[in-house]
Amino acid sequence: MKIEKKILGEKRRELILKWLKESGLPLTGAELAAKANVSRQVIVQDISLLKARNEPIIATSQGYLYLKTPAPNQIYTRTIACYHTPEQTKEELYLIVDHGVTIKDVKIEHPVYGDLTASVMVSSRQEVDQFIQKIKQTNSSYLLQLTDGTHLHTLEADSLAKLDAACQALQKAGFLIES
Repeated sequence: MKIEKKILGEKRRELILKWLKESGLPLTGAELAAKANVSRQVIVQDISLLKARNEPIIATSQGYLYLKTPAPNQIYTRTIACYHTPEQTKEELYLIVDHGVTIKDVKIEHPVYGDLTASVMVSSRQEVDQFIQKIKQTNSSYLLQLTDGTHLHTLEADSLAKLDAACQALQKAGFLIES
């Protein structure tokens, strides 16, 4: 639904929240800007204001996502340490998502900046492919390149068995660093 007139201030931010909550999928700044008939930069500022109000919005490689409260089902989270080359990133991510696990983020310990965390939010091979393609299109580097391959991931699944299976696959491939 495209709005013809520019939507101002608080009304626009209310609509952004509504659109993000209803979507369930990431929405890009350009998509939100087109809906509100404003520039993408205005949307970036609105998202910052909404985050400052503790709205659970994250920026992923696919766009902005509203983190919904998990359903009554239990969600399990695990942080793992991995090591591999940049060329092996796709294989690593596939091994994880193929077990029904979501990769929430990647973290590194930088010698100057300390802990750096970037949202990944991929749950399927298609999302992994989009993530990898965006890295290539933007000529960006993987965070693991700053630490010669060592990095952490926060994983999320609806069962411990899925997390265990993903970790076993990573260990078999030689990507998991033993704790």
